[in-house]
Amino acid sequence: MGGARWQRVLLSGGLLEPGEGRRTVRDWAVDLLIFGVAVGAGVYVLSSTWDQHSRMVAVLDIALGVVSLAALWWRRSRPWAVALIVIPLSAVSGLAAMTPLPALFNGAIRLPLRRVALLTALAVLVSPVFPLLYPDVHGRGYGWQIVVGLLLTAVALGWGLFVRAQRELVRGLRERAEDEAREAERRRIAREMHDVLAHRLSILSVHAGALENAGAAMPPEYAEAAGVIRTSAHAALEELRQVIGLLRREELDGVEPPQPTLAEIPALVEESRSAGLAVEFRSAVDGSVPEAVGRTAYRTVQEGLTNARKHAGEERVSLTIGGGPPLVVELVSYGTAGARVLPGAGTGLVGIAERVSLAGGSLHYGPGADGAFVLRATLPW
Repeated sequence: MGGARWQRVLLSGGLLEPGEGRRTVRDWAVDLLIFGVAVGAGVYVLSSTWDQHSRMVAVLDIALGVVSLAALWWRRSRPWAVALIVIPLSAVSGLAAMTPLPALFNGAIRLPLRRVALLTALAVLVSPVFPLLYPDVHGRGYGWQIVVGLLLTAVALGWGLFVRAQRELVRGLRERAEDEAREAERRRIAREMHDVLAHRLSILSVHAGALENAGAAMPPEYAEAAGVIRTSAHAALEELRQVIGLLRREELDGVEPPQPTLAEIPALVEESRSAGLAVEFRSAVDGSVPEAVGRTAYRTVQEGLTNARKHAGEERVSLTIGGGPPLVVELVSYGTAGARVLPGAGTGLVGIAERVSLAGGSLHYGPGADGAFVLRATLPW
């Protein structure tokens, strides 16, 4: 959590970043104040009941009170344990009489509500014990002592729950601010992608179109290659717009659905064929394939064909799609691997494996028995 240094000094450690684990100056001041009040109130109660103590009982009262007061220093890090120690001890020790109040207050802030309820029940259960052992010397009666004790317990719990609600509200506002910051960063990335990549791809498409229309001024195979470049640049531009739409979390006017489907795989195959890759394509799908499964299958085929174009020369590829459910996508690349290696980051297949895993399927890839490279995705639904 950001803020100036002086602001952080005034905040409780519970409102700072989780895991900082330090008491702030404010926390030390509050702890010292609570400890001082608990000692003062305990000394007052002990002195009021001193005449009702024997020497041995007085020593025991002081010892138990010291244990309870010392335990308060760990009330932030061990709220459950501290409360379980001080509440029973306060029932028999005058010096520990006030220690349950900060323990209950702290528990109401930090503990699960079920444990808060258990501590409340424990405090109510032991509340009649101390007035029974040490009747009020001013003659105000047994019932009066119990009522005052229960009222103080209710105040401590109510105050603690109020502070808890405040802290949860602050945390919720902080999480909302972080979400808005992430959303703003997505929009910034989307703008940069659009400003940089869209401009470059548009220029590439225009120049490729000019080369394609040059006609007799260049060999036919060059014109055909220019056409492939222009088509690929146009497709990349459309996909860039779709990604930008996802980053912005909004639909852009005139843009096709964000992800392709199984029905668009034949067009993907034709695009690879036009780029010079020999692709044998067979498809036999049983039933209607869910849209999410179709998208995953399309991306798997797209990555497999891209790798085939990168890492082989005059290569032949066999693509088979069938089944349902599960849908099986198998792409086998034959030929001399490494004849034409283009640079790559090596993360494409890793990304596809993650996508397939999220869809509940499995992906296997590697050399087959005949030396061909096999990419097989199994996609259930």
